[in-house]
Amino acid sequence: MRSLLLLSGLLCDETVWVDAAQDLESAADVRIASFEDFDSIPAMAEHVLRRAPQQFLVAGHSMGGRVALEIFRRARERVLGLALLNTGVHPLRAGEIESRGRLVKLARERGMSAVASDWLPPMMGATTVRVAQVMPKLRAMVERQSAESFAAQTKALLERPDAVDILPTIHVPTLLASGTADSWSPLMQHEEIRRQIPGATLVSIDDAGHMAPAEQPKAVAAALRAWIQQV
Repeated sequence: MRSLLLLSGLLCDETVWVDAAQDLESAADVRIASFEDFDSIPAMAEHVLRRAPQQFLVAGHSMGGRVALEIFRRARERVLGLALLNTGVHPLRAGEIESRGRLVKLARERGMSAVASDWLPPMMGATTVRVAQVMPKLRAMVERQSAESFAAQTKALLERPDAVDILPTIHVPTLLASGTADSWSPLMQHEEIRRQIPGATLVSIDDAGHMAPAEQPKAVAAALRAWIQQV
């Protein structure tokens, strides 16, 4: 059975992946990685590579997608397939330093509960009923993080490597997926990435926002299962 590494995003741990991972247990040997206290994307990639089997599939959510691309840059011969969910390859955008800095300041001054209240709701795109179901565990996930870990991860994102040059060199089965209501990493952004990766597939996840793996785990697992079968 092939190994599948699921990489978590900013302020996320296994919570964001666990339900989808359970649906994938018959398709792959699933391992989840998160990046508390890491302050660089390259360091995150090396952390995964040191613990990964010789060959593997890798799927990254949000910041984890950036890590997945850096893994491919550093060890493409080990990567059997690549999946990028709710993510991007764009460089720093106007106002990004300020907007991310505001949240770090909020974390240091008012704590991670305040960050969860500010940061999470705009990311959700599921129905009201589904958001009510999933939000408590996502809030708890964010509240388990520390302000300093959040600052470190924010630094990693602000200093992220340019990933655009990697895209045309990817020649393994590649899945792109995002929620239909993801305003942070919209489907259009993934379509732009798809056009640069030979043979890549784009899947839209209905009734989901930026936290698609947690909002709609069965739909995400179905997309990943189909991708695994291509390898």
